[in-house]
Amino acid sequence: MSHLLQSWRFWALASAGFAALTAILAKVGISGVQSDVATFVRTLVIVAFAGAIVVGSGQAGGLAQISGRSLVFLVLSGLATGASWLCYFRALSLGDAARVAPIDKLSVVLVAIFGATLLGETLSLAAWIGVALIAAGAALVASGW
Repeated sequence: MSHLLQSWRFWALASAGFAALTAILAKVGISGVQSDVATFVRTLVIVAFAGAIVVGSGQAGGLAQISGRSLVFLVLSGLATGASWLCYFRALSLGDAARVAPIDKLSVVLVAIFGATLLGETLSLAAWIGVALIAAGAALVASGW
């Protein structure tokens, strides 16, 4: 079991599962609620949950050890996350979850492109074909064909 908990694949699949639940639960929860208000409530829950984990696991001392550079990039990442959530909830309030989520997952395609161009990461030809298939699949699902 501890080997499983050290696997990036396990955590990535768990993330995908929770992301899927996020879309469905948010679509139901946003009914009759303004999308920005819904995002605010969701954010409060996440802050409380993450804070409880940090405190409960004894990691709160790590906050003082964050370098200035890391702090800047974490703040920028937080701003990007907030913008993404605001846009996602707005999209969910206007469209079907089954169509919104695949377009949101085009982030996978963008991460591959940004990772290669900005971070110098390399993907195999097979991986790039997979990225192209993700893009094509998202377009097909979103189009309603």
